Amino acid sequence: MNNIRQCGCLFLVLLAINLGSALGDGYFGDVTSLTISTLSDKLDDLLSFGYYHKSCPDLEGIVSKKVKEWINKDFTLAASLLRLHFHDCAVRGCDGSILLNHEGSERKGKSSKTLRGFEVIDDIKAEVEKKCPKTVSCTDILTAATRDATVRVGGPYWSIPYGRKDGKVSIAEEAEKVPMGHENVTALIEFYQSQGLTILDLVVLSGAHTIGRSSCSIIQDRVYNYNGTGTCDPSIDTKYLNFLKRKCRWGSEYVELDARTPWKFDNQYFTNLQKKMGLLYTDQVLYSDSRTSPIVATLASNPSLFHHQFGVSMARLGNVQVLTGQYQGEIRTNCNFVN
Repeated sequence: MNNIRQCGCLFLVLLAINLGSALGDGYFGDVTSLTISTLSDKLDDLLSFGYYHKSCPDLEGIVSKKVKEWINKDFTLAASLLRLHFHDCAVRGCDGSILLNHEGSERKGKSSKTLRGFEVIDDIKAEVEKKCPKTVSCTDILTAATRDATVRVGGPYWSIPYGRKDGKVSIAEEAEKVPMGHENVTALIEFYQSQGLTILDLVVLSGAHTIGRSSCSIIQDRVYNYNGTGTCDPSIDTKYLNFLKRKCRWGSEYVELDARTPWKFDNQYFTNLQKKMGLLYTDQVLYSDSRTSPIVATLASNPSLFHHQFGVSMARLGNVQVLTGQYQGEIRTNCNFVN
């Protein structure tokens, strides 16, 4: 654990140096304190890396095997699991509430209609229940499956402390709080800060858009009627705009989030932003806002830094408002329903 924290410290200090020169002393102070706070996160007080060592020692092996099977059949599920995990943690914290499948649940919300990967979690849960009945939460399974799916497509590995409980409440209206690609940077920063996350986490986790695709319906306003002007968003590169007009004639079509290397987990996403090739408004605006653009530039020029920091920020995401107390949540036997 200490080695992991020391490694995280080194990388964040390097990032602080890069950002400090770009942003000035005022912002450097914020990044420095982020470095310290990252090291002092008290994960051990809430969760434990050895939580299932005795009660379900084969858990990570089961998850890894199942995820490998699913990703081998459908590579796009990696991005889907990343998105599913984010939507779960973004509403009521990481409590598996997005998995509940009843009328009026988050899963039934408008913003959740294109979520995928539920069958992967159900498959893993069924296998885990055979080996370790009533022991492992659906939330822990989703967290681990997301990590393993990321690794399968070339992303970083990060250690996961376990012990999350499953929530019992899931409300469709609350799912609409999740950013949907139209928000400005201020709204994005406020949303992340409400989850205990930082501006650095915002930019780094946006890098998940290095893989996956989006419905064309989300970007049609940018392409055809930006802010009701009847024309395109002027921040889009001309050649990229022409590509999007050909690709997204219909809102029901899909387009890759990373136009250059859509099947590779890399830092090309940030380079795309520098070239005005961010697909979503919430992508491109990260490079036009002074609060986030230096981070984009730093990550665009440091692939290894992005690779490492993505794991750090994903670990932080997975610890958002978790339920761990004796009287908090439950261990669902079926991820779709409360016990």
